[in-house]
Amino acid sequence: MVEEAALAPLAAAVDALGLSAGPVPLGSVTVAGAAVQPTGVGEFDRVLAGGLVPGSVTLLGGEPGIGKSTLLLQVLAARAASGHRVLLVSAEESAHQVRLRAERLGAVPPSLFILEGTDVNALPGAVAEIRPDLIVVDSIQSVAAGSPAPGEGRALGVPGSVSQVRECADRLVSLAKASGVATVLVGHVTKDGALAGPRALEHLVDTVLSFEGDRHYALRLLRAVKHRFGPTGELGLFEMGEAGLTAVADPARLLLGDRPSGVPGGIVLPVMQGRRTLPVELQALVTPMAQAPPKRVAIGLDQGRLVLTLAVLGQRAGVPVSDLDVFASVAGGIRVTEPAADLAIGLAVASAATGIALPTDLVAVGEIGLAGEIRQVTNLPRRLDEAARVGFTRAVVPGSAPAGPPGMELIRVQTLGEATARLGCAVGGR
Repeated sequence: MVEEAALAPLAAAVDALGLSAGPVPLGSVTVAGAAVQPTGVGEFDRVLAGGLVPGSVTLLGGEPGIGKSTLLLQVLAARAASGHRVLLVSAEESAHQVRLRAERLGAVPPSLFILEGTDVNALPGAVAEIRPDLIVVDSIQSVAAGSPAPGEGRALGVPGSVSQVRECADRLVSLAKASGVATVLVGHVTKDGALAGPRALEHLVDTVLSFEGDRHYALRLLRAVKHRFGPTGELGLFEMGEAGLTAVADPARLLLGDRPSGVPGGIVLPVMQGRRTLPVELQALVTPMAQAPPKRVAIGLDQGRLVLTLAVLGQRAGVPVSDLDVFASVAGGIRVTEPAADLAIGLAVASAATGIALPTDLVAVGEIGLAGEIRQVTNLPRRLDEAARVGFTRAVVPGSAPAGPPGMELIRVQTLGEATARLGCAVGGR
């Protein structure tokens, strides 16, 4: 008796493509076939350093309803409109549902194909038939590898289980590498925002993208968590509308368009998101303590840094907030967690506590130490350049900050107490 391991249907179909996987000298490998291919969606290509690489596998994760399927359908349509064949594997929605969404987003190109179903073993045959250069699988948690091959002796479980996700991802990666077709997998996320499924899933793929945003706001952010073909510092900005996602050329229009003037507790912070600078408004509100202990509510901010800033504000800057309820929020649905927001938070709370509005042409950026000192932050020149571009003329910065852009006045401060005093929002400064 001689034991023979039968090939799984997917492996047999890959072999049928007639592609060799034998060893070759590295110096003989040509990179012409690995050139980046733009998809036609500018912000998507920006994050991917120009586009998708043939044979690469990209995993796109995001919360339910954030717009992952809409984004990728627009990517497929844009790629198909340029004359390329593309394939959508729809495991969660019927072909009729996808067709209705595609018509709502625009014209449906004739070279956009759809494969409805959950059997991942049907994909190699479709690839061999239509020869696409881009495949989208929506989603990796919904497809299944079917029954195990003879001799494997293991059960793969139901779709979405750890074993099924790992097996399907492994087969799809093998197909992408063998056929040279760029593949994008849609992944679910947990309630904590992490990608669902085995951790090995992120190691198998070449690129991991995160699609973020608050569904109550129109702004969406696309960032690369992992990218083997380029940097991960770029950020793509989209606005969700009735006609789908559109690129945001000027984020200040969305983030600061409805900003009130002359109201205490508001200030603008130039925050870094990847390599892009976004001017966001921080708002603070203080009220008499309703019941002990006082409330500390942070929306879009790091709760720990808010508590730290309030402690320094009371002990080092003379603005007592220990018996006040403090609410701090970032307008526009952006989440800010970097220490560079400390100074802006402190000034916003001081302004709200004293009832003195800060100037509307002012931005603030700096990290606060436990001694009340204002520390330097990264990319300060880039932050100030963007603030000056959108019309701000004054900035509160650390004392060691470099020179600012032309036309911008820098208010250099050494401590948080000095900052509140110079802006007139210290206690007794009314």
